[in-house]
Amino acid sequence: MSGLDHVGLPDGRRVDVRVSGPAGGLPLVFIHGSPGSRDPIRVWERAAHARGLRLVSMSRPGYGDSDRHPGRAVVDVVADTAAVLELVGAPRCLVVGWSAGAPHALACAARLDAAAAVLSLAGFAPYDADGLDWFDGMPDDSVVEFAAAARGEDEVRPVVAHWREEVLEVTGAEFAAGLEPVLAEGEQAVLTEEFFDDVALTVREGFRNGVDGCVDDDLAFVRPWGFDLAEISVPTVIAHGTADLLVPSAHGRWLASRIPGASSRFDNGDGHFSLAVRRLDLMLDELLEAAGDR
Repeated sequence: MSGLDHVGLPDGRRVDVRVSGPAGGLPLVFIHGSPGSRDPIRVWERAAHARGLRLVSMSRPGYGDSDRHPGRAVVDVVADTAAVLELVGAPRCLVVGWSAGAPHALACAARLDAAAAVLSLAGFAPYDADGLDWFDGMPDDSVVEFAAAARGEDEVRPVVAHWREEVLEVTGAEFAAGLEPVLAEGEQAVLTEEFFDDVALTVREGFRNGVDGCVDDDLAFVRPWGFDLAEISVPTVIAHGTADLLVPSAHGRWLASRIPGASSRFDNGDGHFSLAVRRLDLMLDELLEAAGDR
């Protein structure tokens, strides 16, 4: 399987999948942020291929052409990922989740039998995380969105719908300009035009058919995730930039303190986006080493 595909799942839903890279290579399952889609971040694709990895990405339910899964929990990503890996013919994989994809990666660390090692990159802690002020340090827009989600779908849907209208046709340059308030000092210098083009594409594709994917993500994050972090037994890396202005690094520190045996890296001065680019090669090599493949 390669290129662009639609895959049927056992429950009858269809999910968008993209697989690229050397045939027979160990899959690297990349779980996108919110909003997002299967469309690749090319710097990640190149880094994966350079290490002989196949990059496997899916649009979560409700994004792109993936059918909605109403009421889904974070843990539901495990069954979808397992079904795709079976079709790909891969009994073993690495998993990376970035931003809103990170809680889903942790679900795979807990419940996906094929997961050999997992990287949670700039991810959220559970909404009910004890001892954590969940909203502290988040931008106002995020506070409004997640507070609305905590009140229910009827409250959060118009918030996300308004956001969709603003970015449905956004270009990479426009997306970069819009992100300036949440970029750490010096972060934009690390990020290329290609990177912003790719992020803008995945946002546009994620929102192309509506807001269901983002709405359901928001609802899933403020509800129980459906698994316990204490279940995680595979090698897991928690990575976070200390200057992250979208998901404060306190979330990463909380996760690192609660996941048994987790290793962590908190990169001084890196923000939500530069961490995913500047430290990319190092993090992939660490992930391969954790899985015993280096």
